[in-house]
Amino acid sequence: MALRWAMAGYEVIIGSRQTEKAARVAAELNEKLSADPGLREAGNSIRGLSNAEAARQANIAVLTVPYKAHQATLTRLRDELQSKILVDVTVPLKPPEVTQVHLPEEGPAAVQAQRILGEGVRVVAAFQNVGEHYLRDPERPIECDVLVCGDDPKAKVEVMELAQALDPSVRAFDVGPLSNAVVVESLTPILIGLGKRFRRMRVGIRITGIGKSLGTG
Repeated sequence: MALRWAMAGYEVIIGSRQTEKAARVAAELNEKLSADPGLREAGNSIRGLSNAEAARQANIAVLTVPYKAHQATLTRLRDELQSKILVDVTVPLKPPEVTQVHLPEEGPAAVQAQRILGEGVRVVAAFQNVGEHYLRDPERPIECDVLVCGDDPKAKVEVMELAQALDPSVRAFDVGPLSNAVVVESLTPILIGLGKRFRRMRVGIRITGIGKSLGTG
């Protein structure tokens, strides 16, 4: 996602617990960007910083961590994320049984995030069903829809715009309040299972019967 958003003209910061790791990944992605003359001339670049500094500088933060690191990461970054939008991509998987739906007693990961961060952060759930293999090659269409859940309509619109910036083939749909993330998060292990069963790496979802993405309602 970082590479595709940089290609779309966004300023992107990668955060990590280890600043050196973030800087290394950013350098690798910048090398790919520099291979395109148009992107090089536009001056697009990706920076690597610590998690705290990345959250502090971002307008919209995107959390992509394993579920086991979810609570601890958010607790550490609570102050830095205040007044921002947090896009939570987390899925409560329980390895090694990653093809089975796991519903935590505390609720969906995104609802847990809102509880940890408080009302000062607008949490939006999105991108749980877009697999790595869709994103790896920026020259290939993603051909997958993005379901967006949240309690703040304006925040959802911004995240839907981010989704559609990944690739022209992407449609983003407002599918209701943050509590609906329980369904969106639960789709991921099902898609993983289908991918394994049919030996297809690029397994995603499409909403049929609607030509364009929906605005917030």
